[in-house]
Amino acid sequence: MTVVAPRLGLERRLLKEHPLIIACDEVGRGALAGPVAVGATVMDAAGARRRIPAGLRDSKLVAEARRPEVAERARAWVRASSVGWADAGEIDRVGIMRALGLAAQRAIADLRAAGVVVEEAIVLLDGNYDYISAAGPATLTVRPVIKADRDCASASAASIIAKVARDELMARLHDESPVYQWARNKGYASADHRAAIRSHGLSPHHRSSWAIADAPTLF
Repeated sequence: MTVVAPRLGLERRLLKEHPLIIACDEVGRGALAGPVAVGATVMDAAGARRRIPAGLRDSKLVAEARRPEVAERARAWVRASSVGWADAGEIDRVGIMRALGLAAQRAIADLRAAGVVVEEAIVLLDGNYDYISAAGPATLTVRPVIKADRDCASASAASIIAKVARDELMARLHDESPVYQWARNKGYASADHRAAIRSHGLSPHHRSSWAIADAPTLF
């Protein structure tokens, strides 16, 4: 399989019209347990002239053992980064798409608190649907781009930063409830995870509104 390396072509074009790009990507959308996380990275014209960090790819294309070091390089490369969260209970209450939008808005709010003038940015969002604006009032311009996490280096950076943060959280939650093997399956529908649900029921970290018993096994 040919692995596509992300580039900065779209970012450089967008930065001719906007002072900043905030790239966003989500992880954990399809999990049975744990929060959804949205990573956000800030790119400016100076950053778009720097060399893309070695090994940077969409997080799904990076071996698990290498993700933390690649994420560390990504954080050092971008101007700023953050991760926003929506937990399982919130997903149950408002639905996954609104939860994604709320998590993204929280990530962007954290960037604002760190001194980023987010109103100057265009938001580059992986996917074909603007779940950020749909989640509530916002003054930002959002541009959804299909496969941005694969093709756009700023979105690849957001992807792997969010993935590493969520994996680390799931490992901590595993220590609370080791029966579900979250350190290994990260909350997704593995065979051992589903077997534990059948034997022990749902934990407070499961998305109880989902048809978990019918979820396909991913591992």
